[in-house]
Amino acid sequence: MPKFPVNTIESAPERSKPALQQLQAAFGMIPNIAGVISTSPVLINSLVGLFGNVHGGSFTEAQIQTLLLTNAVTNGCSWAVAFHTALALKEGLDSADVEAIRERRLPTDKKHAALSLLARTLIEKRGRLDDRDVEQFMAAGFADDQALEVIAAVAASTITNYAGSVTKTPLEAPFQAYAWSA
Repeated sequence: MPKFPVNTIESAPERSKPALQQLQAAFGMIPNIAGVISTSPVLINSLVGLFGNVHGGSFTEAQIQTLLLTNAVTNGCSWAVAFHTALALKEGLDSADVEAIRERRLPTDKKHAALSLLARTLIEKRGRLDDRDVEQFMAAGFADDQALEVIAAVAASTITNYAGSVTKTPLEAPFQAYAWSA
């Protein structure tokens, strides 16, 4: 089986270095998944651009982590589930809601539940939502542009989820406490 390197800023391809520097500034570290993805400048630059837009959108950071954790669980990416569990807790998501998402259940918070359900449904139905799916999301107080914004979050996390599963990205020590398997 191929072994994908976990690049650093120094070892990454030249065209990947600015993206890794951005992630270093944002997280105070370079997540292993980004180090692995940086092997492809096309993929790391796509990821960083898309995540920048997602984090600059209309959702709060807690809502974004609800989406990203749901996506990681739905896509079965162990690395991303552990990472986004840590970030969700850091952003103040209730630990019971985090555990619910990890167990493929909905959080108790109405808006987080609507976000989680829409993201999971988008992935499971491969984007083929019916009117009822979108109407349920809107009934929780979201707007139509936010339904489309969820697609951006799903797209961004699909990059990390698929890359993590393909490369078997090693989990960093700070996230070991949140280890998860499909």
